[in-house]
Amino acid sequence: MAAIVVVGSLNEDLVVRVDRWPEAGETVFGDRLDYSPGGKGANQAVAARRQGAEVCMIGRVGGDDFGDAMLRNLQREEINTERLVSDQGASSGVALITVDDSGENTIIVVPGANGRLAVADIDAARTLIAEADILLMQLEIPLPVVEHAAQSAREGGATVILNAAPARSLSPQLLSLVDYLVVNETEVLLLARGASTTGNVTSPEEAARTLQKVGARNVVVTLGEEGALLLPVNGPGVSVPAFRVQAVDTTAAGDAFVGAFAVRLAAGVEPKEALRWANAAGALTVTREGAQPSLPTFAEVEEFLRAR
Repeated sequence: MAAIVVVGSLNEDLVVRVDRWPEAGETVFGDRLDYSPGGKGANQAVAARRQGAEVCMIGRVGGDDFGDAMLRNLQREEINTERLVSDQGASSGVALITVDDSGENTIIVVPGANGRLAVADIDAARTLIAEADILLMQLEIPLPVVEHAAQSAREGGATVILNAAPARSLSPQLLSLVDYLVVNETEVLLLARGASTTGNVTSPEEAARTLQKVGARNVVVTLGEEGALLLPVNGPGVSVPAFRVQAVDTTAAGDAFVGAFAVRLAAGVEPKEALRWANAAGALTVTREGAQPSLPTFAEVEEFLRAR
């Protein structure tokens, strides 16, 4: 089994379904309020575990009921939580999510304990990271922690996958430590425009190539209904089409994609086939409500692909 260490965020998701999003200054009524465990780090940890990997989660939760619930949830998923810190001096991270009738969402994140994840937490898990097949990270935790963990993984020989979401300015040093940078179309354009001297970056492929010029290696761009694009460090780009499904809730679709992609790469599958598997995992996720409850298992993705 692949060994994946996830360094990232854990949030309690507060999800409201609405007919439409309000205009500025307007009040609309929601259908209901649901609570569920989330956070990009925890979502990707669960996604990878359900795809068959051995997963260890490094992060922080607050000393509150949300933190206790998130810890128990990961343990139910059989994820190693020995390096998960319960921070009694902070509240747990919270994500406020609205989902409209088309399944699209808006998200506001309050980091809480996620913002207190420290370099010392990475040092305490240095051996674990070095022995992993893949280190998987996102950007809902402090950037110095992301860079330090990437450096530790590189020194130990683990493959580093960074899902650069939400998009933030990344240094050439960090980019050079990442084996696979995974971003959506909006994120890759934002990152590239910040890195470009001209600022005239208009396409995902151009944006990915711009990031490679300043240090990035392999770049994966998710394009929603258009599938995914892989720009290897050497050679032409590879495009993999999406699967057509009826979307109910797009929350965690990207996390399902990243977790599945990481597991298939760790299993030795060629990147193009790993992308196809990841597209299938993302497609299944949008047909269900919620973040972690919607994440598919290996058997479900296998059956989905067998039918196509």
